[in-house]
Amino acid sequence: MIESEFAQVAIKLVLLALVSLLIPASYRVIVGTTLPDRLQAVDLITTLLIGIIVMLALVEGTQVFVDMAIALAAFAFVGTISIARYISEGRGF
Repeated sequence: MIESEFAQVAIKLVLLALVSLLIPASYRVIVGTTLPDRLQAVDLITTLLIGIIVMLALVEGTQVFVDMAIALAAFAFVGTISIARYISEGRGF
């Protein structure tokens, strides 16, 4: 738990910025012109979600959220690599 007033305000501002950035990223997933463009937007969304989860871990003061963020990062990495390979070579694993 963060006791500093400045740190609490900064974390709230960062959370607000991360959540507000989800809107243009979601728009890019829906309206993306090409498949790689959409893949990049989905990767951005997962990165933003990881940031939001870590900020919530700071607010709550629990380690469980950080573990969830690490797991999401690992799954997002594998998913991004798989989809990128499918786009470039036309096949999965």
